Amino acid sequence: MIKISKYMVSSFIGFCAVYAGASAVTAYPAHAVDNMESTDAPDLTSVRSKIAAKDYTSALAELRGLAEDNQQAGVYNLLGFTLRKTGDYKTSLTYYTKALELQPDHKAAREYLGELYVETGEMAKAEAQVASLKQLCPAGCEELEDLQKAIAAKGSN
Repeated sequence: MIKISKYMVSSFIGFCAVYAGASAVTAYPAHAVDNMESTDAPDLTSVRSKIAAKDYTSALAELRGLAEDNQQAGVYNLLGFTLRKTGDYKTSLTYYTKALELQPDHKAAREYLGELYVETGEMAKAEAQVASLKQLCPAGCEELEDLQKAIAAKGSN
């Protein structure tokens, strides 16, 4: 039979407290590494130029390469936009969803997701994106105005 003294118990408790404190200190940097949204956002200038020129094939190729190395809302949002413009609504929805999982207040992703819903006839879901944008920019913003125009245009068809 092993006898445990009060000294052994208090030493063990002290060791656990010190170890837990050290673990908490070392856990902080590990958390920062796990952050999927880094401050080093990729340069999307080239992609945006290709999108503006409606060169969606080249934009997609570049975006797919960026998405492999960058889990960022901006990259996923542009992937969703470009895929929507090529008619791949299902995959577009996946990327808008990923963008909003990473950054729920991403106004462009909310606008473009709403436009996807307008294009697929899901008007109630488009209106839900309008409601989200109204919360994000109560004084109004370009994304809200653009989505409202897309909804109005669909209603006049």
